[in-house]
Amino acid sequence: MKDLLFLIPLLPLLAAVINSLFGRWLLRDLAGPIATVSVIGSWVVSLLVFIDQLGSDTPLTQHLFTWIPAGDFQIPVTLHVDHLTAVMLMVVTTVGSLVHVYSNGYLKGDTGFYRFFAYLPLFVFSMLMLVLADNYLLLFFFWEGVGLCSYLLIGYYFKRTSATNAAKKAFIVNRVGDVGFGIGIMLIFVKTGSMVFSEVFAAIPSVAGSTVTLIAILLFIGATGKSAQLPLFVWLPDAMEGPTPVSALIHAATMVTAGIYMIARSFPIYVATDDARLIISIVGVATAFMAGTIAVTQFDIKRVIAYSTVSQLGFMAFALGVGAWIPAIFHLVTHAFFKGLLFLGSGSVIHGMHEEQDMRRMGGLKKYMPITYWTFLIAAAANAGLIPLAGFWSKDEIIVGAFVNHSYIIMTVGLLAAFFTSLYMFRVVFMTFHGKERFDPHEIHPHESPRLMTIPLILLAIPAALIGFLGFPPEDGWIHRFLSPNFTLDGAHEAAIASLNAVEGATEHHVSMATTLTLGGISTLIALAGAWIMYMAYIKKAPAFDPNTWAERLGGLYTFVSRKWMVDELYETLIIHPLYLFSIFLWRIVDAGIIDGAVNGVAGVVGFTSGRLRRVQTGFVANYAFAIALGAAVIVGAYFVFVSNLFS
Repeated sequence: MKDLLFLIPLLPLLAAVINSLFGRWLLRDLAGPIATVSVIGSWVVSLLVFIDQLGSDTPLTQHLFTWIPAGDFQIPVTLHVDHLTAVMLMVVTTVGSLVHVYSNGYLKGDTGFYRFFAYLPLFVFSMLMLVLADNYLLLFFFWEGVGLCSYLLIGYYFKRTSATNAAKKAFIVNRVGDVGFGIGIMLIFVKTGSMVFSEVFAAIPSVAGSTVTLIAILLFIGATGKSAQLPLFVWLPDAMEGPTPVSALIHAATMVTAGIYMIARSFPIYVATDDARLIISIVGVATAFMAGTIAVTQFDIKRVIAYSTVSQLGFMAFALGVGAWIPAIFHLVTHAFFKGLLFLGSGSVIHGMHEEQDMRRMGGLKKYMPITYWTFLIAAAANAGLIPLAGFWSKDEIIVGAFVNHSYIIMTVGLLAAFFTSLYMFRVVFMTFHGKERFDPHEIHPHESPRLMTIPLILLAIPAALIGFLGFPPEDGWIHRFLSPNFTLDGAHEAAIASLNAVEGATEHHVSMATTLTLGGISTLIALAGAWIMYMAYIKKAPAFDPNTWAERLGGLYTFVSRKWMVDELYETLIIHPLYLFSIFLWRIVDAGIIDGAVNGVAGVVGFTSGRLRRVQTGFVANYAFAIALGAAVIVGAYFVFVSNLFS
């Protein structure tokens, strides 16, 4: 099986190359099926690899070639599949395949059809290589690759200024995080002499504790950009300018989880540093809470789901911080399916509403789009954490992880974030699909999407509802046993790590059933409370729950939250505007004033001097003879005065 690993990334790469070269002039509408078949082929091979790993604890590796052979600096291109990678492969290729199928219907007739299906499989190739990499440099290379694809896809509608601005914003903000990631990788090589995961992890016990903490924080800075954590989350909501299938694949299910995957992959590093994990847990829970509050105040259906994604990524991050490693990956898996479904469902609504995205101009769409409604409802309930849907099991385990790690403040804030999750999810459902139509039926004729779009919705709804049972019974489900080897230290490693730091609290915990049931009951009540409040507000129209009344009561606080906690304005004031003024100073004072002034000044002096000397050149022989005679007289005179002894 290991000899087939190369096919997993190769198939989507071939589709990207073929569609790039021949899509515009020759293939045209065939570009979509070619890309779709290639990604489905990659899914088939990934499934075979996954089945192989089900019965084995031995990772699969396939060495392709050595990328950088330079003395002791050897960077191999080796594909590596263990249980964690196998799970990621299934997530990426499953969601990727369904998004490709959906895109054939969503973008039918679009003039850039071939271009879209060149970018999309290229992204899948980059993401697959990212999770298959066996060393940090290869992972970083394709980390940048998915960033490039994200830039291309966000700016797909490049004639729209808002789309190009969003693409540039995503590219620049991610580069800020990547600076930290890059420095962290260099520090890893300096301290361990390698970038290969297994060699780095084996050397970590011999590295000073403060250095391990610094490495962990630098890597996490990279994750804050890619996985949209505070303070670098601002690019993700704007990335909704891209086509909706892009949002489903890249900005919900795959690329944004790369940072979570990278931290989980670096488990032996993070388990050795309490300080770095504390920072991760604080940043994660703050992100989850802040994004949840913003989502409640937004009216663009895609932006609500985008902020929901930021919030759920915060849940995954603080799960890693409190040592709930497997629940973090478990939530990554469940989130990929229900969030992908939410984005595709919103795309179906936008498609049926003739590109309308404002929920204030929707309502009553349930009867027009029954398949979209029911699948969207399943995904929304799963995201809200209602039992027995997927999100309940994974999110509840994260809360339990914070509790058993004695991180009670983080757990409490996490529960508040879960409450806001239920609020904004059912607000979307009720505003979009229930109540009276808030659009002109004479101008807009809502309709269900074609089968190419509804079939992926139905297929995604199945795991969104059921995949949570992979974690049943809680703390001892199939996914816990399958991923356990990735988050278990061997005896010698654990002893060495213990000399650096206290391992207690960093690894998986054993939780009593009473604790699990109690916290599960609290999570369920919180989710139901959020759904009930939105039901009273938007269905029953109870005056006490009227959203407009509450917005007026909250006044400035509501305005502050609805303006996204003024984070963009803060960046504008503290970073962008000062940098703009500094660039103006460099332009006008340093460049135009000093550098150009110096160059122009030298040229002026030369011009002035040459202008004076030019007058000597009169063209009259008599003048030249006179000048020669005068010069000779001056030289002779100078000789008699300074050299000879005639006047001595």
